[in-house]
Amino acid sequence: MSTEPVVQHDPPQIVACTISRDVQLFDLLIEDMESALGDSWGDLSFDDAVTFLGQPESHGLQFVTIAMDAQDEDNIDTVTDVIAAAKQAGIKVILIAEDVSPTALHQLLRQGGDEFVPYPLPENELARAIERVLTATPERPAQATDAQHKKTGDRSGVIIPVQGLAGGTGATMMAVNLAWELANIDKDDPPLVCLLDLDFQFGTAATYLDLPRREAVLEMLTDTETMDSEAFTQAMLTYEQKLHVLTSPTDMIPLDMISPDDISRLIDMAQSNFDYVIIDMPTTMVEWSQTVLEAAHVYFAMIELDMRSAQNTLRIKRALQSEDLPFEKLRFILNRAPGFTDLNGKSRVKRLADSLGISIEVLLPDGGKQVAQSGDHGTPMAVGLAKNPLRKEIMKLAKSLHAVNQADTAEARA
Repeated sequence: MSTEPVVQHDPPQIVACTISRDVQLFDLLIEDMESALGDSWGDLSFDDAVTFLGQPESHGLQFVTIAMDAQDEDNIDTVTDVIAAAKQAGIKVILIAEDVSPTALHQLLRQGGDEFVPYPLPENELARAIERVLTATPERPAQATDAQHKKTGDRSGVIIPVQGLAGGTGATMMAVNLAWELANIDKDDPPLVCLLDLDFQFGTAATYLDLPRREAVLEMLTDTETMDSEAFTQAMLTYEQKLHVLTSPTDMIPLDMISPDDISRLIDMAQSNFDYVIIDMPTTMVEWSQTVLEAAHVYFAMIELDMRSAQNTLRIKRALQSEDLPFEKLRFILNRAPGFTDLNGKSRVKRLADSLGISIEVLLPDGGKQVAQSGDHGTPMAVGLAKNPLRKEIMKLAKSLHAVNQADTAEARA
């Protein structure tokens, strides 16, 4: 019998975990994890992951890799719960996805995924992703670092609502891109611009700018009596540190859940803190629509060259005039207008305006499929479609609005 002492080796410290429905479905991931970490990693199922990540034993983890395929999309809420638990514990998240739809992947990245690697894994890509997440430095909050966006409450912003008079006329596209153009109109002295998404049920301004929706929005809207500048700005998000956005609430709420007094306080707060307040309105007319109309300096109504737009224009015209409301504030914008060479189309535009008794002041060309794709990617047209004819017309409109506002401000000071 040997008298040599038995040497006990401590097990390696676990610094990472794979999380999946079944890790054996991702054999290349197993190989790459072993290559990068040796035995210093473990494996969890989706069902066990949330519980483990909330325990002290998980504190030694530096990152997790969440592997999923198309079948896991049916349980995407479970995956988002795992991401939330990891982020709560300060653990980095690498997403490994096979045949997962772009929509689902986009949602997971917005929920807190730090890196994405497609499966089958490209050579050495997992190792590079691990290096990126472990060496990344935390970003400082945009509002804390951007001194020029400090709210003073001493401004008197221009109120510009945008409303589509029929579905699909491009109201949100117009509101988002107009707000972004105004935020970038003067590089030396940029105005403060905010975008308020008041379509509380189907608002998509957040989607157009790739911003998450926040619970704080509904909390603020339902308690406007105690709202101050700090609560108002904290409920907002910033896009590229230039444009402040109040997204629609996370969950769908009744449009009449918010009262005219709530909307009045919200607009007053926005106007006192920003130079321009762009409001994305719901298509539906509600009790507080009058509040917005009366507060507006100019009210853009989006239409197209079709019968539904014509009929709805007549409806809103009769409704406002019968209630002695300021219909003259409406400025009609024709989206997807005929081109310069379409003489028949130009004639139809004139007949439409004459028959409705309105003036169509802005004609926006059809920007093509690129416009919808830009919205899906969460970027304003100025970022990726600078030369698109639609973007150029919106930029011209923004310059015109800014010039008029500057002239009025100078006259008032004089």
